[in-house]
Amino acid sequence: MFNRIVAATDIVTTADAPVISAVRLARQQDARLYLLHVMESASTENRRLIRHFETGAEMIADADYEQTIRHTLEKTYRDELADIRHEIRVAAGYPWEEILRWAKAIGTDLIVLGPHSTRAEEKGVVRIAGRVGSTVENVVTRETCPVMVVNRPAQKDQLQFQRMLVAVDFSRSCECAVCFAAELARHRRSRLLVFHMIPVPPFPKYTRIDYTADVTHAKKRLESFYETYLKGIDHQYLIRAGAMPHLEILACAGENAADLIVLGSHTKEKPGKWYPGSAVERVAYRADCPAMVVTDPGALTHWDLTVAADDGKGKDRLIHVFSGT
Repeated sequence: MFNRIVAATDIVTTADAPVISAVRLARQQDARLYLLHVMESASTENRRLIRHFETGAEMIADADYEQTIRHTLEKTYRDELADIRHEIRVAAGYPWEEILRWAKAIGTDLIVLGPHSTRAEEKGVVRIAGRVGSTVENVVTRETCPVMVVNRPAQKDQLQFQRMLVAVDFSRSCECAVCFAAELARHRRSRLLVFHMIPVPPFPKYTRIDYTADVTHAKKRLESFYETYLKGIDHQYLIRAGAMPHLEILACAGENAADLIVLGSHTKEKPGKWYPGSAVERVAYRADCPAMVVTDPGALTHWDLTVAADDGKGKDRLIHVFSGT
């Protein structure tokens, strides 16, 4: 299912959770792993003006320094990479741009990232609880292929993805997420839980009768939207009431021992920009298991921050999630 996996890390001397998870998945899938480290600079005038990864001293990154980083990464992950096909790349620039460039160049099936920079303090970046960080945001809103966000190293059994939860709100990207999750479940012969949260107004305006009616309506709507994609797959619809989608998604994933949470990048639009959505950010930031994010092509942001045009032709969301098109 996954043949080419890109894993990006901003640390060199310590094994990073996204990379460890990507290595385990690549071994399991007999996939080729592409490990990327981007030398990020705070200077907009010279992107090669960086801080040395060991001393912290400012310097201009040259070919010798790049080779030093490459050798250090090989040493850091020597045991993990010993038995899998891999390639290591070191580049200077904005991390999200370099990730997207390499992903497009190799036609990757999956991008694996951490929810935020592990070097935020060093870079002078203020880490905000619940936010996945600008690198993940910029990749998710510009890339069609799935992006797996990893908080802690995923265990081998977990990466079998035998119990998956896909959260939906009937948006276009959520429909794409269901298509992707269905393909993955079919390939892995997994159980797929389709989750939807009903927003609940304060009592007494919202009664038990109202809730029962909403659940019935939501179940019919879920079947109408997604049943076509789920034929032949062991699946179940889960409907919960709540006020904070990310809390309900995380609680449901925990109660059902989900190995993977699949999310559609939220299609909440403001002029000229698409955002990944608060549920995506907060779930990816807090989840105990990996979170896979899929974005509808009509919701992609171009590099100049304009929004991709949506031709509006039909309802079919069987996008080419593995080709990057």
